[in-house]
Formats: sequence, C-alpha cells, structure tokens
Amino acid sequence: MAAASDFFPARARMATAAAALVIAATAAVALVAAAPPAAEPPAAAPADVASAPNSASVLRLPENPQLFGTSMPSVVKATAIINGEIITQTDVDQRLALLAISNGGQLPANEMEQLRQQVLRNLIDETLQIQAAKAEEITIAPKDIDRTLERVAAGVKQTPAQMGEYLKANGSSLRSIRRQIEGEIAWSRLLRAKVESSVSVGDDEVKAVLDRMNASKGTQEYRVGEIFLSTAGGNEATATATATKILEQLRQGASFVGYARQFSEASTAAVGGDLGWVRPEQLPEPISAALRTMGPGTVSNPIPVPGGLSIIAVQDTRKLLTADPRNAVLSLKQVSVTFAKGVTRAQADPIVARFAEAARNVGGCGGADKIATDFSAELVQSDQVKLRELPPALQEIMMPMQVGQATRPFGSIEEGVRILVLCGRDEVNPGAPSFDQVFSQISEERVNLRARRYLRDLRRDAVIEFR
Repeated sequence: MAAASDFFPARARMATAAAALVIAATAAVALVAAAPPAAEPPAAAPADVASAPNSASVLRLPENPQLFGTSMPSVVKATAIINGEIITQTDVDQRLALLAISNGGQLPANEMEQLRQQVLRNLIDETLQIQAAKAEEITIAPKDIDRTLERVAAGVKQTPAQMGEYLKANGSSLRSIRRQIEGEIAWSRLLRAKVESSVSVGDDEVKAVLDRMNASKGTQEYRVGEIFLSTAGGNEATATATATKILEQLRQGASFVGYARQFSEASTAAVGGDLGWVRPEQLPEPISAALRTMGPGTVSNPIPVPGGLSIIAVQDTRKLLTADPRNAVLSLKQVSVTFAKGVTRAQADPIVARFAEAARNVGGCGGADKIATDFSAELVQSDQVKLRELPPALQEIMMPMQVGQATRPFGSIEEGVRILVLCGRDEVNPGAPSFDQVFSQISEERVNLRARRYLRDLRRDAVIEFR
C-alpha cells in the first residue's frame, strides 16, 4: 500500500524534503532532507618535542613556495566566545547553509551579512542553552542525538550517511545538524526541569476554556505559525529590520518553517513556529485582530506585541466543532502515465487527450485498473489520504466529487501525467478537545512565556566576546 506522498511528483517531494531539512531537525519532531559528510581524518599525533630539530634549515624550504589546493578553512578562527566556548566562522557558515537549503538553495546576496549576524545570535543562544542544561547536570547522550538524526533521515527515505553527503555538497555538515539537535533537546529538558514543574493550571481554567469553545461552536479556528523577534534591551531597530527582510523572503516563496526555526526567539522555533489550531481570542489582541482579516496561505506584516514583533502565517482554517468536508479521509487510486525522455508536447498531447477521455468514463474505482492496463500506466492505491493534506488545487477538485469519479489529468510531460480515482470517502465529525488537550495548551503557553524570560536572563548574565 503506497503512502500518500507517492501521489505527487518526485520533484515536488524533493523540494519538500529540502525545506524540511531545516524544519525537521528537532528533538520533538522528525524533519527532513539529506546527508552527513565523511568522517574527518584523525588528527596527526603530536610531534616528539625532545627529538625535534631546533632549526628549519634541515627542511630546505623554498624562499618563494608555490601553494597548491585550497586555504585552510576558518574552523580555527573564533567569531564569538561564550563563557569560554568558541563559535567559529565555519559554524556560522554551515548553519547559514542550512537556512539556504530551506530557501531553495539561495539567499539574497544583499542580505547575507544581516542573515549571518542573526545566525550568529542563534548559535549564541543555542550555546547558552546547552551550557545552562549542563550547569543543571543535564547531559545529552550521543545516542539521543543519533535517534533523532535517524528519524530525520528516515523522513526522506535516506540514511544518516546519505543525509551527510547532501549537507556537505550544499555547504553544511552533519556536525551542524547534530549541534542543533543537541541544543533543542537540552533546552527542552531544561525547561521541563526548571520551568514546566513550576507552571500550574487550574481545573477551573480548563473548564472555562471548554465552556467558551462549546458556546462558540461554528466559529473560525486557524492553524497558525509564528516568528517572534524580541525587542528587549533596545533591540527595536534591529528586530524591525530583520522582520522586514524575513517578510520579503516569505512573500517570494521562502519556507516559513525554515525561517521560524532559524530566526524565531519563541520556544516554538523547534517545531517551525507552529502554534497549532487556535482561535483569535486565545492569542494576544494585536495578533488576534490581524488573524481575523487573514485567509489560508497568507502571511502578516510584523505585528508589535509585548516584548517584540511577531510575523504570523495562516496555514489553514476550519469551523470550530463543525463538520468540514476537508477533514474527510479518502480511499484513492492513482493512475500515472509516463513518457520517454525527449517526447515533445505535440507527441504527448494525443495520448493525454485519450487519457482524459478514459478518466471521464472511468466507470467506477474498478475502471482504474483497466485504464492502467490500456495505457501501460502505473497504478498506486492508498486508503488513508486526508483530503486536507492534498494540494489546495486538488482539494477544490475533489470536494464535490462522487465515489467512482476521477479527476482531470494533471502533472507534466517530464514527471508524468496522472489521475486520481475516488474509491471511498469517510467523513469526520469533530468533537470538542479533551480536558487534557486544553490543559496542555494553556500550560504550553505559560511555559513559552517563562522560557523567553529564562533565555533573556541567560543572555544578560553571559560573558560574550566577539572577534
């Protein structure tokens, strides 16, 4: 039985994988895309000082040597020292490369310096978080990082070694991803030990939220992502400039999740800024007001909020506690016609026309098998495809379809032309969230607020040298 991802062109899946690489290297959620560099050669053994000659003359070195190969990487050059721990220019470059991967492989040349500074700030915060965890005797075992790394690689059907090769080819490294994973796990465990244990939520608070939700049945909910930039310590101008640049890139198609992971200063950065399903009244008033004017797929201007600026993205919308046809779970058959390399559009058009006619007269789900035979096409079946997870254009096509009908052909000559035949549809009737779900959401919001304050205090108390 094929996975739902098998219904979409390979090129689209690879683009998703690259974006998810920066989205998915989290301690809580598997991320996406690629491969570790080969192991570094072992360091040379130290020279025997007692037997070493005390003059260079024996080496017969040329006066004007010709140099070969590339210069030594800047791995030995300190960019910042945080409480005695060094961040190198290589660390910055490799983390910047991860951001580039999430942005389709390119970053605007005129913004590189600002992006570099932001990445450095992120690395400083990450170092402070790891140091704070160690101070509380919280250590992250290599096997914990390995498990997350394996989930990341498995998400794109690769091994960690293959992921490393991909990263190396794109200017990053497995070491950079491992460090990011270590920081996220360390911070998560530290918050659990120092912050979550002190957060309390009363049963009456949870009951009040549930009562309001039941009273608001049919009102709109939003699936929201957030990028939060702090303005603490007189940082307003820098935060505003960064927010403006991020917004420009997002509107040109950059990955919101990738930018949230690298730039957001909220604890939700580890999950790409995902706030989950929320109603406007659950959010601060400035965000709530903006949210009510937004639709799916839109991104807000920077919104001033207490302590900083927020950019929000609406990923989806739904009616609270109301049946939504997009929640349906579909049983589908996909028929894919592929063309030999070099086939022109003029040569393919007659085949596509016959394919479209066959789709119009598919004659039920069983007819998909006959079409596949007639066109020597590939047939793939999946019984657990959520309509909401299909591309928006296909959602619109399939919502009014009846069982046994097929879509119009879609795709491309290069990657194949396909149809989807609807074999079944199970509607989902949503109910109110459970007491535990509401409890967890309220608790998480309070933990996020205290986590920001905790990180602010770590920055304030740190000894940081810039080189």
